[in-house]
Amino acid sequence: MTLATIDLVILAIYAVCIFGLAQWVSRDKTGAKKTSTDYFLASKNLPWWAIGASLIAANISAEQIIGMSHSGYVIGLAIASYEWMAALTLIIVGKYFLPIFLANNIYTMPQFLEQRYGPTLRTVMAVFWLILYVFVNVTSILWLGAVPIHTLTGLDPIVSVIILGLFALAYQMWGGLKAVALTDIVQVTLLVLGGLIIAYIALGQIGGDAGVLGGFTTLTSQFPEKFDMILSPDSPHFKDLPGIAVLIGGLWIMNLSYWGFNQYIIQRGLAAKSVPEAQKGIAFAAYLKLLMPVIVVLPGLAALALFEPGAVGHNAAYPMVMGLLPVGLKGLVFAALVAAIIASLASKVNSIATIFTLDLYAKARKGSSESHLVLVGRIAAVVATVIGIIAARPLVGSFEQAFQFIQEFTGFFTPGIVVIFMLGMFWKRASEAGALTGAILSVVLSAGFWWLQSTGAFVFPFMNRVGVVFVVSLLAAIIVSLLVPQKTQPVPITFEGVSYKTTTGFNIAALGVIAFLIAVYAIWW
Repeated sequence: MTLATIDLVILAIYAVCIFGLAQWVSRDKTGAKKTSTDYFLASKNLPWWAIGASLIAANISAEQIIGMSHSGYVIGLAIASYEWMAALTLIIVGKYFLPIFLANNIYTMPQFLEQRYGPTLRTVMAVFWLILYVFVNVTSILWLGAVPIHTLTGLDPIVSVIILGLFALAYQMWGGLKAVALTDIVQVTLLVLGGLIIAYIALGQIGGDAGVLGGFTTLTSQFPEKFDMILSPDSPHFKDLPGIAVLIGGLWIMNLSYWGFNQYIIQRGLAAKSVPEAQKGIAFAAYLKLLMPVIVVLPGLAALALFEPGAVGHNAAYPMVMGLLPVGLKGLVFAALVAAIIASLASKVNSIATIFTLDLYAKARKGSSESHLVLVGRIAAVVATVIGIIAARPLVGSFEQAFQFIQEFTGFFTPGIVVIFMLGMFWKRASEAGALTGAILSVVLSAGFWWLQSTGAFVFPFMNRVGVVFVVSLLAAIIVSLLVPQKTQPVPITFEGVSYKTTTGFNIAALGVIAFLIAVYAIWW
């Protein structure tokens, strides 16, 4: 598939407009200078629509669009559990987690850990997240984002990596989180519009005179096995989505870690001007997540009927369906793909700058001025981007291996992260010794299970491994906390004034999400 001149023109117009908009929303009032709160938390004044859109823009990138679309082609609709269960997770985060964070004026996740447990855990986790974001997340977004650009335009992958990195850096360099969040509504609108266009045209081609609904009916009748939401143990893909575990097992641990305690995700909620505003943004994001399978999974399902068996290569489902689009629309959908890459990359770079500046530099150089901290944040963003550009190809050489590497690496730490935060928020007797035990045991147990599986000793689905490791790490953290109680807590986390009561609108939105999930799982069980 190649792009025509008009498609490239559309892409260029998008790039110019989104860059200009980012600089416009980043402008300072006359005589004002940016403070660290302005730069890293958008002056704590983000509106709900920016919070919701930015959450999705930070989440969705090229590897997810292309990878999940191909999973839809190979596995089927069951892969949508990652998206649909995330919607319910967001509701939980909005109701129970954000009120605690906002009541305690939390800027970063490591800061919460210091106030709850002590400085050791803050430093350890800040360093961990920086390594993860730079060497795993940034490099994967750059390289896996460059792959479809190379496929669709012929541009050299290294050149694509450099262009993506420098554009995302410049895009958020001046305004910080404000530049990212206030333009993400445009990015998400383009992403949703492009996704709906490709789904509409693909289903229309399948349905013929019967149209889009006829196309979907054809898919469900010709490929009924692809519409099983809960896979049975005899399914060849059970190891990826182990049956009921997607509803009550390890997927919850992965989702809670990602949506509740991940700096570049939760940072949008922390930048809200109030708890109700943050919760409205969370509810908006939850409904966008319900829509995501139409955009990222349906094209893969459509490829089953559009192409001959065996004609769709590895991770080629989405690009091949894109190839069916007419000139002009192809450029719009391609611009949506690039928008997803840029938005996600800019979000991660900004969060790297936030953690480095506030959790490491400001702690080591106490008394630094606000303008100096903003400068340090910008320098950190530049350094992180340059490292990502240099390391992208060596670390992320193969698309398939890279995706598995990301899942395996983060899965080592995910159970421990959920343990230390959940105990820190909801159990007063949790101690630093207990938290460190849970975090360390999570890595050790995960590595042990991974090694046993690599030797062929047994087959243990990744999602189940996460659930088992979480339970064991949680029990160990509780026992150690009882044996070695917390000694000091210089700036304690307060629970006074924290209310879990939510507005009628939020409650209705939550019930809507639950009703939707019950319906889809009941229909396609």
